[in-house]
Amino acid sequence: MRSKIIFGDEKLKKEFEKLEDSKEKELKEQLIRAFENIEQNAFCGIQIPKKLIPKEYKERFGELTNLWKYNLPDAWRLVYTVKNDKVSVLAIILEWIDHKGYERRFNY
Repeated sequence: MRSKIIFGDEKLKKEFEKLEDSKEKELKEQLIRAFENIEQNAFCGIQIPKKLIPKEYKERFGELTNLWKYNLPDAWRLVYTVKNDKVSVLAIILEWIDHKGYERRFNY
């Protein structure tokens, strides 16, 4: 199912734009590829069980009914949610974090 990519908040969008100017340019290229895949199929990631949705996400982004992770190279993770706005499917990017950060966030 095709979707439209948006960022969960303006701060995250600015962080993504800053990747162009940093040594993390490769990470930005990986994120762009992931966005393209998610646009083609919003459900291409791995669904995270609802009981594991971090409280921090709920506080920051409001009530989330689903959460997905997309594995990136070098053990990075892209975390997003999928919503239907009656016109199209939205894939809302919430965060990208390294493996250690992901384990801490989800208490693994």
